[in-house]
Amino acid sequence: MASEAVLNVNETEFQSVVLDSEVPVIVDFWAEWCGPCRMLGPVLDEIAAEKGDSAKVVKVNVDHNQNLAARYNVRGIPMLLFIKDGEVKDTVTGVQSKAALLNKLDSISM
Repeated sequence: MASEAVLNVNETEFQSVVLDSEVPVIVDFWAEWCGPCRMLGPVLDEIAAEKGDSAKVVKVNVDHNQNLAARYNVRGIPMLLFIKDGEVKDTVTGVQSKAALLNKLDSISM
């Protein structure tokens, strides 16, 4: 079960929710059929709950948002973008530990 703190966004909402965000954002490009994506989900739920209003965690379903996936050159999933001030600051592909993701998020938050 996904956390209420994690937002599902589509191509229409991406600009306002992600690029115009005043706090850092982790964007998870994922798909329902992707096993590693499902493994990463609870980790992202925890991060979203812990960070509260100081960061956002959003999910973009690549099957439903193919243009967005193409725009960010998503070649494998899960793929995470770390975005601050509308710019991609870092990218990670594959399942990562919670500590590694928090370190990346904290590094762009400064």
